[in-house]
Amino acid sequence: MQDTGAYYFGALYTYSEIASNVDAPFKFRALIEHYILKDTNPDTSIESHLYYLTDDMFSAKTYIELRAKVKVDIEVTEKRFFGLGAPKTVYREKMMPIADFMDISVEDKKKRNVKIAELVIPKLSLMSFSI
Repeated sequence: MQDTGAYYFGALYTYSEIASNVDAPFKFRALIEHYILKDTNPDTSIESHLYYLTDDMFSAKTYIELRAKVKVDIEVTEKRFFGLGAPKTVYREKMMPIADFMDISVEDKKKRNVKIAELVIPKLSLMSFSI
């Protein structure tokens, strides 16, 4: 799915599924083959790759250079209206840059029950990225 400013890739897709999909932008498919798959298995889903992404990985540097963002759902506990009743646990959607998402430790991601929904890549960044 896309809008006028960005491409959105569902987190459950694997890199091999995106690379073989003719509807995905050619430049992103080429970027996957040349940069992302250097340190990632093609059968890895976007969700699991981004979840365990670290600063020393080449694919992390590629995503940072692309100014990619990740749309996540984070579990938060909210107080009820006027403080009446027990607090309830809900998921809040948040868009954050890859670098900020990588700063959260894996243990904290698991503790906060973080779910990755989409990878968002700006069209201008993808267009200006040279392969």
